[in-house]
Formats: sequence, structure tokens, C-alpha cells
Amino acid sequence: VANTGLLSLCTYSRVTGLAVEAGAGVSHVTSVCLGQTQREATYRLGVAGGFLSSYLHILLMDSTKEPSALKAFKRKPVIQMKKQCCYVSMDYEGDLQNQGVHHPARFQAPDGHCIIRHKERFCCPEPLFQPELLHQSSPGLHHLAWQSLQKVPDHTKGDMVGNTVLSGGSSMFPGFPERMCLELNALFHDTGCQIQVLVSPERGTAAWAGGSIAASLTSFQQVWMAKGEYEEHGAEYLH
Repeated sequence: VANTGLLSLCTYSRVTGLAVEAGAGVSHVTSVCLGQTQREATYRLGVAGGFLSSYLHILLMDSTKEPSALKAFKRKPVIQMKKQCCYVSMDYEGDLQNQGVHHPARFQAPDGHCIIRHKERFCCPEPLFQPELLHQSSPGLHHLAWQSLQKVPDHTKGDMVGNTVLSGGSSMFPGFPERMCLELNALFHDTGCQIQVLVSPERGTAAWAGGSIAASLTSFQQVWMAKGEYEEHGAEYLH
């Protein structure tokens, strides 16, 4: 049992830093200092992959002239379309106004029909930065990252800023790392800090890889629970 933010940092060979996780069910921002998570600097965002898939389906229904053809569209093809076609815009409002930047993408549905998508491609992931699009009052993931860094002690802030890592399947959208870096640097503009966002091509499964790394450390060996201990005390013994 371990914090996924810490495990994500372990994948990047870090024990201090800021983990920005955009997963399937929930997104988190976690500040970690020397392997210890800072609870008061941890934030949760209720926008993640599952919500974005549902949002994409709504966008498709609103954009087509024949919404009945999409009503029976199963969730799995929508998820496939999201992964294959969607990307994060670097200028969301500008792209909405400029029809010329809506580069279409073709997606072949299981029934053989080809669906051509335009602005839905970059509208789908945008709630990660603007949760109000899904009627949520929470700040965007970049604002939560900024808030988290405001809560850490000043003497550790430099290490946090220099070790901002991304993880989770919903961080795999093309353009997501660049947009996160752009938004964070805009928020930190007056401080003189330059945010560097660390990106791994395997970040979609970073927490799992970090769990494997953490469980292999010599310092972890003393906290293993034996099967007999679990059978005697039950799940509560974990805590």
C-alpha cells in the first residue's frame, strides 16, 4: 500500500518532487519530499479518463446530423477514438474560433463506418484544464499543481519545481505535457521560476512501475506482510 504520487516519482528516480497524475478514475496532484507525501499539499480532481470518454460521446452526439447512429455506440470504441484521435490544444479558445485548425481525423467504427472528427479532438481533453466544461467547480490540474507548490516549505520549493513529473493514462494525450508546462510557467511568471515538466513515454503505467521499484528496495523489505499475518489479522493489519 503506497501513495501513487510517490510511486510515480520513483519511476523517474525521484523521491522529492511534484507528481501530476491524470488517471482513469481520478486525477491527483501530490507534493513529495524525501519520500514523504505532503498531505496538506495534495489535491484531487474529479476529471479523468472515464469522464473524458463520456464527454467525447456527448460531443459526438452534439456534432453529428444523425445522432441516432451514435446512440448505440459502445464505450470501448469511444475510448479507442479518444486514444487514437484526441489531443490537447495549446490555445483552446483560439482554436475554437479558428475553424482552419480543426485538423480532421478518421476513425473506423466497429460497424465499418468511418467517422470524421474535427474540434471534438481537442475539446475532449480540455476539462483537465477547465473542469467547468463538465460542470465541476474545481480549478484545473495546472492550478492545483500551483496550489500544491504554494503549500510546501520555501527551502524545498526549488526541488519540487525542478522535479515535476507526469503520470497516468490521461497524461498520454499529445500536447498534454507542453500545455501543462505552458500553463505552469504562466502561473509562475512573476516568481522568476522556470518549470521543467519531466515526461516519460511509459508514464501511462508509471505508478505500477514505481510500485515494482519501491517493492524491490532494501528499505521496503521490513514492511512486507506474510500470508500468515494477513490470514490472522485481516486487511486492517495493513494500516
